[in-house]
Amino acid sequence: MLDRNVVMVLRTRHERTERRLRHKKEANPPPMEPPPQLLNNNYLYIDLNMNFSENTKQQTTKTKKSSQNNSPNAGLGEKREHLYKILVIGELGAGKTSIIKRYVHQFFSQHYRATIGVDFALKVLNWDPHTIIRLQLWDIAGQERFGNMTRVYYKEAVGAFIVFDVTRSATLDAVVKWKQDLDSKVQLPDGSPIPCVLLANKCDQQKEGLVNSPAKMDEYCKEKNFAGWFETSAKENINIEEAARFLVNKILQNDQLMKGNGSQDQTDGERFALNQSPNSSKKSCSC
Repeated sequence: MLDRNVVMVLRTRHERTERRLRHKKEANPPPMEPPPQLLNNNYLYIDLNMNFSENTKQQTTKTKKSSQNNSPNAGLGEKREHLYKILVIGELGAGKTSIIKRYVHQFFSQHYRATIGVDFALKVLNWDPHTIIRLQLWDIAGQERFGNMTRVYYKEAVGAFIVFDVTRSATLDAVVKWKQDLDSKVQLPDGSPIPCVLLANKCDQQKEGLVNSPAKMDEYCKEKNFAGWFETSAKENINIEEAARFLVNKILQNDQLMKGNGSQDQTDGERFALNQSPNSSKKSCSC
């Protein structure tokens, strides 16, 4: 039988060992997983420093078993995936967040807090039976144009919306400054500006200034090098889907040109244009 003093010494050593292990575990916790709500298609879990240049390239997802790859119809089971970063910019209170909420979640609220810095959302489009497009929408706060972070936010973007409020003509005056800031800080690989669509938001309300004349708006967009413009309303869900599809169409066309596939019979963008039913009751312009 062990001496009582020996037992006490052994017990003390055992307790110390347990304490050391416990402290070590607390000092080096396992890596945290992102919250479950960030893993679905309605949210975006993102690193500001991530490189989008590879993500915007076409990816292929095989949906058939490897044993079927040698069959004549193996290619029919493949889907192309595109990941595009799109900026949503404009003055404070123009309705950028409302437009994104309507587009992604089919939801509208009168009570939004002003965005601080940048916010994100993810929209997944089943473009056609063989193409999936994921849009990463960057909702950039209106006051960020006066800061030094927009270059970081704009990096690797391939398209943009500039939003103004039709009830406040001053927000249209600021559009030029946003466009200049955008064009000076992000370009396509060939050095040309990224496609940008102007959204005249809150068109369900009384309008002020230039937006009352569609012909003048057409001329304005052509002069400022916008791909097009749309009158939109997040509240009434007017032209949100149409504007987004128009911009994606432009992005796909640029993507095909960059890859040198312009000689193909039909690009993704052309396929959309053929399938889209025109809606003449909503104002828009392709400049």
